Amino acid sequence: MERARNGLRVNRTAAGGPGAIDWSVAAATGRKLVRGGPPVPRARAEQTVRALHEVNGTAELHVRELTGLGHGLPLRDAEVVDRQGWIQAATEGLSALTDDAVPRRVDNRLSALFAGSAGVQTGMLLAFLGSRVLGQYDPFGPSAAEGRLLLVAPNVLSVQQALDVPAADFRMWVCLHECTHRLQFTAVPWLRDYFAEQVGKLLTGFGDADDSRLGRLPELLKQARQSRQTRAGADPIGIAELLTSPEQRAVLDRLIALSTLLEGHADHVMDAVGPQVVPSVAAIRRKFTERRRGGGVLDRALRVLLGVDAKVRQYAQGSAYTKHIVDAVGMSGFNLVWESPESLPTRAEITDPDAWLRRVRP
Repeated sequence: MERARNGLRVNRTAAGGPGAIDWSVAAATGRKLVRGGPPVPRARAEQTVRALHEVNGTAELHVRELTGLGHGLPLRDAEVVDRQGWIQAATEGLSALTDDAVPRRVDNRLSALFAGSAGVQTGMLLAFLGSRVLGQYDPFGPSAAEGRLLLVAPNVLSVQQALDVPAADFRMWVCLHECTHRLQFTAVPWLRDYFAEQVGKLLTGFGDADDSRLGRLPELLKQARQSRQTRAGADPIGIAELLTSPEQRAVLDRLIALSTLLEGHADHVMDAVGPQVVPSVAAIRRKFTERRRGGGVLDRALRVLLGVDAKVRQYAQGSAYTKHIVDAVGMSGFNLVWESPESLPTRAEITDPDAWLRRVRP
């Protein structure tokens, strides 16, 4: 594995073949295209960065107390970054996660062209997300043992101003969510490897996929539209699901269920900590939910195309699942989900939490 000029890893096989995505191109494209942050005085920007560093540890202590996770683990600081810094970190984490799973190409000029083109497309996606992401815990960053928690200062400030909510409350609220993600991976020792294993299985399956499925994509999309009309209230079928084999679909279902659980659990915690920690939590949640549904026509179209709207539904489904279980058996009962991969809810159980309770707590 070689290093690009900017320090990013570039996929290489033992024979020198490039990976499917040139991550140095993705990082450079994303940093170039991402919009600048909100225009604020330097003093305000520096104060926001300092405050995010300060609140991070306090937020994690609140999460530990509520969830019962992570007692005895060291408290680690977050990395407070700008939009370009988040894109750089995201490409590093994605490269680490996919290096061994994404199919390699023969080392020639054409394969390098494909990898560069994929890098440009990935960079465009990261530029879109880079102006929206508030924070992220990356378990696959440079230090795999510790991971890295990123807080995107200009986005936190921009959204707080747009919502017109107290700055200190909003910073704490965001940190509660991201610290929950950090504890999910640091307090549950098997979770990181399990997640990476499932992603590897999914990507390897795509590499081995029959090209005939791509040729049938128009027919498959028509079937998906008909399915949406007959499955009222069901999740829409994504293109990834249309192109998967039955074996891959089982892996994808596990990943969707896990992602929904992780996001919903974090959303539940950030509200459940309560007004004693975030006095304006009810107003923040109401305004933030309205903002998630808003946006212009182009913005909404891009969100659908990139799967952002599906992510929003994951928050709601996962939060409802978590609340139902906690109300029924308490947080200690809910924490049975972290016992082993077999204790995780299935995709069907996410929308039928009583089924999970019957299986795990007969």
